[in-house]
Amino acid sequence: MDITIHASFLPHDDPEASVAFYRDTLGFEIRNDVGKGKMRWLTVGPVGQPSTSIVLSPPAVTPGITDDERRVITEMMAKGTYAALLLATKDLDGTFERLQAADVEIVQEPTEQPYGIRDCAVRDPAGNLVRVQEL
Repeated sequence: MDITIHASFLPHDDPEASVAFYRDTLGFEIRNDVGKGKMRWLTVGPVGQPSTSIVLSPPAVTPGITDDERRVITEMMAKGTYAALLLATKDLDGTFERLQAADVEIVQEPTEQPYGIRDCAVRDPAGNLVRVQEL
């Protein structure tokens, strides 16, 4: 079987802030921008990796969820406990400096983890945890 990961979904609640973070800070390209206002679906991905994408979607429009579930999702997003993303780079220190300069919320500075990797953690504008590990 030949299966790849094509796209993963993360919630967002501010399309412009998400574009600024994923495009301007991380250097991802915007591949698709559908909808208007806060009801925009943004597909982003690393330059040179067209088959790997992140779809940033408004959480309030997911079919089948209740108003109570929407409220819980919104609360969890605000606390940064709803979703996470793991990225990797060869230059962790340079990437961390760029994140710091962009004034993103720093969760953890570059650290040698007891499980054998060196990484850092920040939050995207929607509160999603973004960990960046060193290759």
